[in-house]
Amino acid sequence: MTIHRPHRVSALVAAVGVATGAVAALTTGTATAAPNCADVHVVSARGTNEPGGIWSKFHLGTVVGNPVYAAINDALPGTVDAYRVEYPASLVQPASVQKGNQDLVDHVTNQAAACPNQRFVLVGYSQGANVVDNSIGISSVGAKVGGPIVATLPDQLESRIAAILLFGNPIRGIGKEVTGTYAERTYDVCNDNDPVCDPDGTDWNVHTRYARHADAAADFVTARI
Repeated sequence: MTIHRPHRVSALVAAVGVATGAVAALTTGTATAAPNCADVHVVSARGTNEPGGIWSKFHLGTVVGNPVYAAINDALPGTVDAYRVEYPASLVQPASVQKGNQDLVDHVTNQAAACPNQRFVLVGYSQGANVVDNSIGISSVGAKVGGPIVATLPDQLESRIAAILLFGNPIRGIGKEVTGTYAERTYDVCNDNDPVCDPDGTDWNVHTRYARHADAAADFVTARI
């Protein structure tokens, strides 16, 4: 179902713990295409143990997914919908990030086939950023809550990935970043003193303060659609 222009999300429920993950607005389950194709499809992976946000019907994540989706939806002139990556977003479940990696690739591949003119924005927060990193071929092995690549987006879909938005990206904590094909389309923000992405970071509270970047991220997307 296409989501029509909701009001900008103004509330933010702070999430506790290291994060990542995301959800589909009104579409759940791997690779389920929306019956109507929006112009832009936001695919979001929430952070570790991050609540989806029961106060929002989108359930993309309280720290990043919901506010960033709302900002994108407000900024773009066309129709926008969203999908939450279905994965454990857990510190203790084996292969959590790999499950998200596979689900993201499966969903985007099938969605692209169902909606040939649709473009995509990939959003990842914390462990969810690892999910996105892996899906575009940047391994998160060695990073907090990282893991090996199990699937990558097909080359033929590369031109349809309009933007990649990463928040509290754990690979930055080990001196890595997105390079190559997607580098110029990647918005990758790490709050100062965030121990997940800043090698010298010590303040875990900083890791929950990424909603303030939502408008800047939306502007980044708008410039690339």
